[in-house]
Amino acid sequence: MQIEGAVIKEQNTTFAVVVVKREVLSDLYRAQDAIRSFSPIFPGIPIVLMAQDHRGTPSYYGRSDISKFMASVPLQAIPWRRYDIH
Repeated sequence: MQIEGAVIKEQNTTFAVVVVKREVLSDLYRAQDAIRSFSPIFPGIPIVLMAQDHRGTPSYYGRSDISKFMASVPLQAIPWRRYDIH
């Protein structure tokens, strides 16, 4: 299985952004579970989840300072790549 994500370093903070389905962000338990499940891929760094609505507008869930920062970043500026999950 693969996920789409990015590792970003901004203002001396390194963190990961992972794309999930919109319904994951709608359920706090599922969102927290998703972050836990992605932590082996991004060990030791905070993980923020991103989902898009039907218009392509992103929403973020995770550490509030990172989520707030990511809301101001254009999607095309994020260095997306695919990660394998085993």
